[in-house]
Amino acid sequence: MGVVAQAFAAAPALADLKICNRMSYVVEAAIGIDNQNTTATRGWFRIDPAQCRVVVQGALAADRTLLHARSLPVYGASPVPQNGSDTLCIAPTDFVIAAARQCRGGQTAVPFTEIKPSTGEDGNQVAYLAEDSEYDDEQARLAAIQRLLVIAGYDAAPIDGVDGPKTQNALSAFLKARGLPADAPQAANFFDTMIAAVESPSATGLTWCNDTTYRVMASIGTDDGKAVTNRGWYRIEPGKCLHPDITGQPRKVYSFAEAVDTDGRTIKLNGRPLNWGGATALCTRETQFEFTGQSDCGARGLSTSGYGQVNISATAGTTLRFGMP
Repeated sequence: MGVVAQAFAAAPALADLKICNRMSYVVEAAIGIDNQNTTATRGWFRIDPAQCRVVVQGALAADRTLLHARSLPVYGASPVPQNGSDTLCIAPTDFVIAAARQCRGGQTAVPFTEIKPSTGEDGNQVAYLAEDSEYDDEQARLAAIQRLLVIAGYDAAPIDGVDGPKTQNALSAFLKARGLPADAPQAANFFDTMIAAVESPSATGLTWCNDTTYRVMASIGTDDGKAVTNRGWYRIEPGKCLHPDITGQPRKVYSFAEAVDTDGRTIKLNGRPLNWGGATALCTRETQFEFTGQSDCGARGLSTSGYGQVNISATAGTTLRFGMP
């Protein structure tokens, strides 16, 4: 799925700068300010679907304004392709980096894309995050609810931003299971409620729980009888759980996870990587991915990781707990 940061006709930056999200994902944005041979970055700004957020207040003195966006870890592989020409530094949590072209410890260099915001109806400068589906605000919000319902184990597919009995039945079942009123989806914090559900052990499907003191990056694989598809990485913080989406009815389900430090390097204990998997070798890479087909990993410039098969009951959920050896 292609995602673009829509750029419109350039206009003088005389007011606040807003980023608006018309995607079916909750995203976090980072901005870069290029001014007089100095480049600074700042993040993260969480933006829910169909919402806007001010990322710079007041007049912006900048030669160029740049943007990097990422989806929340509950989605696994990021839907946001980063193909900008500027490589700037970010940090895993909230940050302000004054000299963003030379990364230091704990910082990572990622692509940023130049944006040219337009003037909105309120006089502020605005740029949009959008998908190829070109949702309007209402469609983006509904598609985002559908997507999180699917991840939480409810049948709300296809994810298309179109309302109907299937989506309503799935949403009603979700609300009932959590004792929420019928008007809960209109609440400002409804995406927080849905994400919390995805990050809790589920009565159906697969749940990962991180019982270590480290961040864990996990990947899911499915075999539908024709091809093996795997995607990652899902980020699971210490003490948290996550419910990865498993679409359809695959014949086999696979899981791999590893503990990493703040720089994304694999944790090693007594010289051995701290990971959880098995004997099934599937293609992976360090950055987020989704692969269908597992042949010639090395020739494709990819690594391999050993996945373990997971037995998932049709009537009860399966929880994999990642703990210390």
